[in-house]
Amino acid sequence: MSDQPVGVGLVGYGMSGSSVHAPLIGAEPRLRLRAVVSSDPDKVHRDLPSVPVVATVDELFEDAAVELVVVAAPNAVHHELAAAALRAGRHVVVDKPFTVTSAEADELIALAGRQDRLLGVFHQRRWDSDFLTVERCVRDDVLGHVSTYVARYDRFRPEPVVRWREEDGPGAGLLYDLGSHLIDQALHLFGIPETVSADVRAQRPGAVADDYFHLVLGYGSLRVILHAGSLVLAPGPRFDVHGDAGSYVTHGLDGQVAALLAGRRPGEEGWGMDGGEGTLTTPEGTRRLDRVPGAYESFYREMAAAIRGEGPVPVPAGQARDTIRVIECALLSSRDGRVVAVR
Repeated sequence: MSDQPVGVGLVGYGMSGSSVHAPLIGAEPRLRLRAVVSSDPDKVHRDLPSVPVVATVDELFEDAAVELVVVAAPNAVHHELAAAALRAGRHVVVDKPFTVTSAEADELIALAGRQDRLLGVFHQRRWDSDFLTVERCVRDDVLGHVSTYVARYDRFRPEPVVRWREEDGPGAGLLYDLGSHLIDQALHLFGIPETVSADVRAQRPGAVADDYFHLVLGYGSLRVILHAGSLVLAPGPRFDVHGDAGSYVTHGLDGQVAALLAGRRPGEEGWGMDGGEGTLTTPEGTRRLDRVPGAYESFYREMAAAIRGEGPVPVPAGQARDTIRVIECALLSSRDGRVVAVR
């Protein structure tokens, strides 16, 4: 077992690569960022002056010390880049959403098996403060039998912007972007649903990719409602979860992305404690419930341990594939106006 840090190659240096992946990789002592694939070396060197920048993944693969490749490029090329890295004998982390289709996901999972390489997906919002608190309430049976789970992203962005996430192309739109987070969290708690009913559409004038969705996942008597919109000035609860023993309601976004953008890093005082507050209501009354601290650093800590043979991949590719399958079912449901069976 090697004591040397795992060498990492980061593919892509847009918002996700520069503001989330690179800082979190840099905060993990068992990882070392060895190179970045980017067409904008000046941007990389402003943040990371000592890290080499290469123009192609083939140049990245020339460095034998790169054991882990992190794909933080646009969604449409996730499959292509992850497949190239696996064929080159590297372990791979793919930014969410894993792929555009579940067929692409299955191909990568099979390829990783043949190459005997680890393949994980960066669903870091499993380590949001508010979601960790919801997870604790559900797993510890604080709410009893859960009947309704509602999670939402409300934001006010009335005008589309020119960027690939809002173009009319594979993997674009709000459902693949924020929806993949909400679906992953729900599946992490409750498993694969039986059915999906969805309304997915563009509401803003000039929008060419979906900017609104409303999903209902069916699990027997449990209903999981996942919602997001881009024309909401007064946000509703981030989570409201109801069971036969109590309800948990929380407002406000987890603050870790904002903290990373502001230059803060895991390990600093107060890390993971930003965000809103939650309340727990039981037959005895309502009280404030302290939120579990957020911990995005857990993903790369666990990934480094997995590469060194000390534990599992934090978000296995098979789980991320299930999220893509639900997205496919949601798009089919919205197109046809019907409830779609998942399994």
